[in-house]
Amino acid sequence: MALLSLRGISQRFGGLLAVSEVSLDVEPGSIVGVIGPNGAGKTTLFNCITGVYDPTEGEIWFDEHRVDGLRTSELARRGVARTFQNIRLFRGCTVFDNVRIAGHLHAGYGLLAALTQVPAWRRGEQRVADRTMALLDRFGLAAQRDELGTSLPYGDQRRLEMARALATEPKLLLLDEPAAGMNPTEKVELMGQIRRLRDDFDLTILLIEHDMKVVMGICERILVLDHGEPIALGTPPEVRADPAVIRAYLGE
Repeated sequence: MALLSLRGISQRFGGLLAVSEVSLDVEPGSIVGVIGPNGAGKTTLFNCITGVYDPTEGEIWFDEHRVDGLRTSELARRGVARTFQNIRLFRGCTVFDNVRIAGHLHAGYGLLAALTQVPAWRRGEQRVADRTMALLDRFGLAAQRDELGTSLPYGDQRRLEMARALATEPKLLLLDEPAAGMNPTEKVELMGQIRRLRDDFDLTILLIEHDMKVVMGICERILVLDHGEPIALGTPPEVRADPAVIRAYLGE
Protein backbone atom coordinates (compact mmCIF):
# COMPACT_ATOMS: atom_id res chain seq x y z
CA MET A 1 0.00 0.00 0.00
CA ALA A 2 1.46 3.35 -1.08
CA LEU A 3 1.88 6.03 1.58
CA LEU A 4 1.36 8.73 -1.06
CA SER A 5 -0.61 8.21 -4.24
CA LEU A 6 -1.06 10.83 -6.97
CA ARG A 7 -3.82 10.00 -9.42
CA GLY A 8 -3.95 12.07 -12.59
CA ILE A 9 -2.89 15.34 -10.97
CA SER A 10 -3.17 18.44 -13.18
CA GLN A 11 -2.73 22.08 -12.22
CA ARG A 12 -3.83 25.00 -14.40
CA PHE A 13 -3.15 28.69 -13.93
CA GLY A 14 -5.52 30.35 -16.35
CA GLY A 15 -4.52 29.07 -19.77
CA LEU A 16 -1.23 27.61 -18.54
CA LEU A 17 -1.14 23.89 -17.81
CA ALA A 18 1.73 23.68 -15.28
CA VAL A 19 1.24 20.00 -14.36
CA SER A 20 -0.52 17.50 -16.59
CA GLU A 21 -1.95 14.15 -15.47
CA VAL A 22 0.81 13.09 -13.11
CA SER A 23 0.35 9.74 -11.39
CA LEU A 24 2.79 8.34 -8.85
CA ASP A 25 2.80 5.86 -5.97
CA VAL A 26 5.37 6.40 -3.21
CA GLU A 27 5.87 3.34 -1.05
CA PRO A 28 6.53 3.62 2.71
CA GLY A 29 10.23 3.91 3.52
CA SER A 30 11.28 4.72 -0.03
CA ILE A 31 13.31 7.63 -1.42
CA VAL A 32 11.80 8.88 -4.68
CA GLY A 33 13.15 11.68 -6.86
CA VAL A 34 11.36 14.15 -9.12
CA ILE A 35 13.56 15.64 -11.83
CA GLY A 36 13.17 17.68 -14.99
CA PRO A 37 14.43 20.83 -16.71
CA ASN A 38 13.68 24.26 -15.25
CA GLY A 39 9.98 25.03 -15.56
CA ALA A 40 9.02 21.36 -15.74
CA GLY A 41 6.41 21.70 -12.96
CA LYS A 42 8.31 20.04 -10.13
CA THR A 43 7.72 22.65 -7.41
CA THR A 44 4.13 23.11 -8.59
CA LEU A 45 3.62 19.38 -8.01
CA PHE A 46 5.09 19.73 -4.50
CA ASN A 47 2.74 22.65 -3.86
CA CYS A 48 -0.22 20.45 -4.83
CA ILE A 49 0.92 17.68 -2.48
CA THR A 50 1.40 20.08 0.46
CA GLY A 51 -1.87 21.99 0.07
CA VAL A 52 -0.49 25.24 -1.31
CA TYR A 53 -2.56 24.58 -4.43
CA ASP A 54 -5.77 22.60 -4.77
CA PRO A 55 -5.20 20.53 -7.93
CA THR A 56 -7.39 21.42 -10.89
CA GLU A 57 -7.85 17.73 -11.64
CA GLY A 58 -7.02 14.42 -10.02
CA GLU A 59 -6.79 12.98 -6.53
CA ILE A 60 -4.10 12.87 -3.84
CA TRP A 61 -4.19 10.07 -1.28
CA PHE A 62 -2.00 10.02 1.81
CA ASP A 63 -1.97 7.26 4.41
CA GLU A 64 -5.15 5.78 2.89
CA HIS A 65 -7.09 9.06 3.03
CA ARG A 66 -7.91 11.46 0.22
CA VAL A 67 -6.21 14.77 1.07
CA ASP A 68 -6.39 17.04 -1.99
CA GLY A 69 -8.13 20.26 -0.97
CA LEU A 70 -6.94 20.09 2.65
CA ARG A 71 -5.10 23.05 4.17
CA THR A 72 -1.34 22.92 4.61
CA SER A 73 -1.73 22.97 8.40
CA GLU A 74 -4.01 19.92 8.34
CA LEU A 75 -1.59 18.04 6.09
CA ALA A 76 1.22 18.85 8.54
CA ARG A 77 -0.83 17.39 11.39
CA ARG A 78 -1.35 14.25 9.32
CA GLY A 79 2.38 13.86 8.75
CA VAL A 80 3.44 15.80 5.63
CA ALA A 81 6.44 18.14 5.97
CA ARG A 82 8.64 19.94 3.46
CA THR A 83 11.62 22.16 2.88
CA PHE A 84 11.79 24.84 0.19
CA GLN A 85 13.88 25.62 -2.86
CA ASN A 86 14.49 29.08 -1.40
CA ILE A 87 15.14 28.70 2.32
CA ARG A 88 12.25 30.04 4.42
CA LEU A 89 13.31 30.27 8.04
CA PHE A 90 11.38 32.26 10.65
CA ARG A 91 12.98 35.70 10.50
CA GLY A 92 13.90 37.23 13.85
CA CYS A 93 13.88 33.80 15.52
CA THR A 94 16.84 31.95 16.98
CA VAL A 95 17.98 28.56 15.75
CA PHE A 96 16.31 27.01 18.80
CA ASP A 97 13.00 28.80 18.26
CA ASN A 98 12.87 27.94 14.54
CA VAL A 99 12.69 24.28 15.52
CA ARG A 100 10.74 24.72 18.76
CA ILE A 101 7.89 26.53 17.01
CA ALA A 102 7.45 23.63 14.60
CA GLY A 103 7.54 21.18 17.50
CA HIS A 104 4.44 22.74 19.03
CA LEU A 105 2.35 21.00 16.37
CA HIS A 106 2.37 17.95 18.69
CA ALA A 107 2.92 19.66 22.05
CA GLY A 108 0.04 17.79 23.66
CA TYR A 109 -1.75 20.71 25.34
CA GLY A 110 -4.38 23.23 24.32
CA LEU A 111 -4.75 27.00 24.41
CA LEU A 112 -6.25 27.06 27.91
CA ALA A 113 -3.31 25.09 29.33
CA ALA A 114 -0.90 27.51 27.66
CA LEU A 115 -2.70 30.54 29.06
CA THR A 116 -2.86 29.19 32.60
CA GLN A 117 0.56 27.46 32.47
CA VAL A 118 -0.71 24.40 34.32
CA PRO A 119 1.53 21.33 34.83
CA ALA A 120 0.38 19.84 31.51
CA TRP A 121 1.74 22.94 29.76
CA ARG A 122 5.07 22.70 31.58
CA ARG A 123 5.43 19.02 30.72
CA GLY A 124 4.55 19.70 27.09
CA GLU A 125 7.02 22.58 26.86
CA GLN A 126 9.77 20.40 28.30
CA ARG A 127 9.06 17.65 25.78
CA VAL A 128 9.22 20.16 22.91
CA ALA A 129 12.45 21.68 24.26
CA ASP A 130 14.07 18.27 24.69
CA ARG A 131 13.13 17.18 21.16
CA THR A 132 14.30 20.52 19.77
CA MET A 133 17.74 20.12 21.32
CA ALA A 134 17.96 16.50 20.17
CA LEU A 135 17.30 17.60 16.58
CA LEU A 136 19.76 20.48 16.77
CA ASP A 137 22.38 18.08 18.09
CA ARG A 138 21.57 15.63 15.31
CA PHE A 139 22.21 18.31 12.67
CA GLY A 140 25.29 19.76 14.37
CA LEU A 141 23.54 23.01 15.31
CA ALA A 142 23.34 22.79 19.11
CA ALA A 143 26.19 25.25 19.64
CA GLN A 144 24.36 27.87 17.55
CA ARG A 145 21.03 27.50 19.37
CA ASP A 146 20.91 31.18 20.43
CA GLU A 147 21.99 32.66 17.09
CA LEU A 148 19.47 34.01 14.58
CA GLY A 149 18.59 31.29 12.12
CA THR A 150 18.97 33.63 9.15
CA SER A 151 22.51 34.57 10.27
CA LEU A 152 23.86 31.03 9.80
CA PRO A 153 26.02 30.03 6.82
CA TYR A 154 24.02 28.72 3.88
CA GLY A 155 24.68 25.04 4.51
CA ASP A 156 23.68 25.38 8.17
CA GLN A 157 20.47 27.13 7.16
CA ARG A 158 19.66 24.14 4.94
CA ARG A 159 20.23 21.78 7.87
CA LEU A 160 18.15 23.98 10.16
CA GLU A 161 15.26 23.87 7.72
CA MET A 162 15.44 20.07 7.69
CA ALA A 163 15.53 19.96 11.50
CA ARG A 164 12.47 22.22 11.62
CA ALA A 165 10.60 19.94 9.22
CA LEU A 166 11.44 16.89 11.35
CA ALA A 167 10.16 18.66 14.48
CA THR A 168 6.63 18.21 13.10
CA GLU A 169 7.14 14.40 13.33
CA PRO A 170 6.34 13.68 9.68
CA LYS A 171 5.72 10.41 7.90
CA LEU A 172 6.47 11.98 4.51
CA LEU A 173 9.28 14.50 4.02
CA LEU A 174 9.44 16.52 0.80
CA LEU A 175 12.82 18.07 0.04
CA ASP A 176 12.93 20.78 -2.64
CA GLU A 177 16.49 20.95 -4.03
CA PRO A 178 18.25 20.10 -0.75
CA ALA A 179 21.70 20.14 -2.43
CA ALA A 180 21.31 23.61 -3.96
CA GLY A 181 24.32 25.80 -3.20
CA MET A 182 26.36 22.98 -1.67
CA ASN A 183 29.88 22.04 -2.71
CA PRO A 184 30.74 18.46 -3.79
CA THR A 185 31.87 17.42 -0.30
CA GLU A 186 28.68 18.77 1.29
CA LYS A 187 26.59 16.94 -1.33
CA VAL A 188 28.21 13.61 -0.46
CA GLU A 189 27.52 14.26 3.23
CA LEU A 190 23.92 15.21 2.38
CA MET A 191 23.33 11.93 0.57
CA GLY A 192 24.39 9.95 3.60
CA GLN A 193 22.34 12.18 5.87
CA ILE A 194 19.17 11.68 3.83
CA ARG A 195 19.57 7.91 3.96
CA ARG A 196 20.14 8.00 7.72
CA LEU A 197 17.11 10.24 8.25
CA ARG A 198 14.96 7.80 6.30
CA ASP A 199 16.18 4.88 8.39
CA ASP A 200 16.36 6.53 11.83
CA PHE A 201 13.08 8.46 11.65
CA ASP A 202 11.10 5.86 9.67
CA LEU A 203 10.53 8.41 6.91
CA THR A 204 9.37 8.28 3.33
CA ILE A 205 11.20 10.90 1.27
CA LEU A 206 10.21 12.62 -1.98
CA LEU A 207 12.79 15.04 -3.33
CA ILE A 208 13.36 17.47 -6.16
CA GLU A 209 16.97 17.81 -7.19
CA HIS A 210 18.94 19.07 -10.19
CA ASP A 211 22.22 17.39 -9.26
CA MET A 212 22.07 14.05 -11.06
CA LYS A 213 24.80 12.49 -8.93
CA VAL A 214 22.68 13.10 -5.84
CA VAL A 215 19.48 11.85 -7.46
CA MET A 216 21.03 8.76 -8.99
CA GLY A 217 22.95 8.04 -5.80
CA ILE A 218 20.12 7.95 -3.29
CA CYS A 219 16.78 7.53 -5.10
CA GLU A 220 15.23 4.12 -5.64
CA ARG A 221 12.79 5.44 -8.24
CA ILE A 222 12.70 8.66 -10.26
CA LEU A 223 9.82 10.53 -11.90
CA VAL A 224 10.81 12.78 -14.80
CA LEU A 225 8.68 15.78 -15.79
CA ASP A 226 9.00 17.91 -18.90
CA HIS A 227 6.71 20.91 -19.46
CA GLY A 228 4.46 19.55 -16.73
CA GLU A 229 4.05 16.11 -18.27
CA PRO A 230 5.48 12.84 -16.92
CA ILE A 231 7.86 11.39 -19.51
CA ALA A 232 9.56 8.63 -17.52
CA LEU A 233 9.27 6.72 -14.24
CA GLY A 234 11.68 4.03 -13.15
CA THR A 235 14.88 3.08 -11.43
CA PRO A 236 17.96 5.28 -11.85
CA PRO A 237 19.49 3.04 -14.58
CA GLU A 238 16.18 2.94 -16.46
CA VAL A 239 15.74 6.71 -16.30
CA ARG A 240 19.37 7.39 -17.23
CA ALA A 241 18.99 5.34 -20.42
CA ASP A 242 15.52 6.58 -21.42
CA PRO A 243 15.64 8.40 -24.80
CA ALA A 244 12.85 10.78 -23.79
CA VAL A 245 14.83 11.86 -20.72
CA ILE A 246 17.98 12.37 -22.78
CA ARG A 247 16.05 14.53 -25.27
CA ALA A 248 14.48 16.60 -22.47
CA TYR A 249 17.87 17.43 -20.97
CA LEU A 250 20.09 17.53 -24.04
CA GLY A 251 17.73 18.39 -26.89
CA GLU A 252 17.24 16.50 -30.14
